[in-house]
Amino acid sequence: MVILRPTRKLQKSLPPAGNGDAVSETALGDWYVNRLVVDRRPLLLLVSSRSLLPILIPAREVRSLPKRLADLVGARLNRMEIADHLIARETQAMSPVLVRKTSDRSVLGILVDFAKSIPYYLEVGIWDENALPLVEDLLAKTPCYAGRRFEEVVFPDRKTSELLAERWHAG
Repeated sequence: MVILRPTRKLQKSLPPAGNGDAVSETALGDWYVNRLVVDRRPLLLLVSSRSLLPILIPAREVRSLPKRLADLVGARLNRMEIADHLIARETQAMSPVLVRKTSDRSVLGILVDFAKSIPYYLEVGIWDENALPLVEDLLAKTPCYAGRRFEEVVFPDRKTSELLAERWHAG
């Protein structure tokens, strides 16, 4: 099971959020999602709560996002050249997808920081959807929580690999 946590402006576009506490059973934790507009084109930015791995996709069929989440994460991990068995374990653990309210302000802060960065990577009037994976890769190399001690700084691409290996090699 995995939790999808939309920002307030996206909550009305997704199935109603349920009540109660639930914990994601995946290595990458909950997925936060926000809608942004770059060059008059709507995009969805998803960020893993544990690794801060970003996924950037066109904002189409938002209502079906819970059904597509595992496939989106699997495709992203595949682009990172994560081992197939780790991708399979992670995506299998992503069912069902529960929609809940946001709960971690630090992840929301990273979501905001990434959203502010994205327009600098996409040249106005020139970019297309083929540029989105490149932007994801650039964001995934961004040091997060850089104001903390060096041991606490998170590089999303590295952290993703570590978490997947820790969680799925053990079981």
